Amino acid sequence: MQGYWLWMLGLLVTSLVFGTHAPAGAAETNRHVVIVSIDGFAAYLLDDPKVPLPTLRKLAREGCVVDGGMTVSNPSVTWPNHTTLVTGMEPGRHGVLANGVLVRGGIGVPVIIDPRRDQRDLVKVPTLADVAHAAGLSTAEVNWPCTRGSSSFDDQFPDTPESMDHTTPRLRRELVESGLLSDETHSSFRNRSVAGLDYVWTEAACHLIRERKPNLLLVHLLNNDATHHALGPQTQAGYTANAYADMCLARIIAALEEAGIRQQTTLIVVADHGFTTTPKAIRPNVLLRQANLLTVENGKLTQAQVHVVPEGGIGLVYCTNPLEAPETAAEFRKMFLNQEGVADVLLPERFDEVGIASPRDYEQSPDAILVAKDGYAVSGSVEGDTLVTTNTEARTSLGSHGFISTLPKMKALCILSGAGIQAGKTLPTIENTAIAPTAAALLGLQLPNADGKPLTEAMVPAKSQ
Repeated sequence: MQGYWLWMLGLLVTSLVFGTHAPAGAAETNRHVVIVSIDGFAAYLLDDPKVPLPTLRKLAREGCVVDGGMTVSNPSVTWPNHTTLVTGMEPGRHGVLANGVLVRGGIGVPVIIDPRRDQRDLVKVPTLADVAHAAGLSTAEVNWPCTRGSSSFDDQFPDTPESMDHTTPRLRRELVESGLLSDETHSSFRNRSVAGLDYVWTEAACHLIRERKPNLLLVHLLNNDATHHALGPQTQAGYTANAYADMCLARIIAALEEAGIRQQTTLIVVADHGFTTTPKAIRPNVLLRQANLLTVENGKLTQAQVHVVPEGGIGLVYCTNPLEAPETAAEFRKMFLNQEGVADVLLPERFDEVGIASPRDYEQSPDAILVAKDGYAVSGSVEGDTLVTTNTEARTSLGSHGFISTLPKMKALCILSGAGIQAGKTLPTIENTAIAPTAAALLGLQLPNADGKPLTEAMVPAKSQ
């Protein structure tokens, strides 16, 4: 965390030296960037004729679309990639490797994922919102991961367990007064379908646009992902979820029009990952149990020399004794490399290939990474007799992500449209590390330490604006 606080100290010094705004001519206080993430919206869906997407396709025609989709970061799951989208860094640098903090508990103690953490515990570096806020720009987020407890948002409604408890009191009160929420309790908010949650988040975003006109707004919609998990992509239910997300996006655009800021706003519509269908599952912890490398009591993992934390299409392999970890990881690789459904097992010397830090450099990093083949999800189950089974028996989703990002189906939607973006432009595949630097450039800011660079080829030259 030392690096995070040093960066934040630098931002604070800048704001104190130059007042509430960045140096004259830097931050664009009359410009707006809205980043909308449609969770799990695979790039291939944009060209699928079976799904009605009038809003997305209109934005693509009027702006810039990434042909074939955007390459996401590893692991290709929600919180790591949403953090990449607002830092411009791969997870190996920003520190988010799962939907929470991966907590090592000591020798013999299984690793757990703790999602109830603030941004400072999850993210090692400042985000686009931190930089924008320090420059005096107004900021807001709706259901964006890894933002809980942040002081860089004027309004927030974070993606976190018990999210209502961490929502800005003013916004929470306004949503109740408008009738969008029945009360301010988290229990009543979560007593909805996922489509109902998306409705609330969409209307909350529209409210913020109309009332506050933030310079930077981050919005994350979830129903698309939930439907793809349960019933698979490119199904009737999946297409319905795609169309509903398109309608939510149309509501956000209408709010920009009503607020009178559509012409000053850049819309960046992205996804955190794609999707594939996984009718089969592999249960590595079953083989580890049979080899007496972990202990199960009443169907639950209680102790382990080595065990696997599932992340969809990969498994994070943790060896609980650090002195024996290299040898244990190597033995794990031998045990699983040629098994059905296993595409690869990466040891730390190959982690650079997937943008993840070595466990020597970062405590949350695994000691090995189990990579599944397309069509197989990784299960964390400790029960059963066989490595390979159906997704139903393994209790894994029919639709999955989390696969290594080179799998084409993991590529994500990416469209840029509106102020500062060239019309009718098509870009070849980009990395999602380019999104944060591009948004920063549009707001007159810089993220010099990002892995990605601004998409200048998509942007209107400065002299033309």
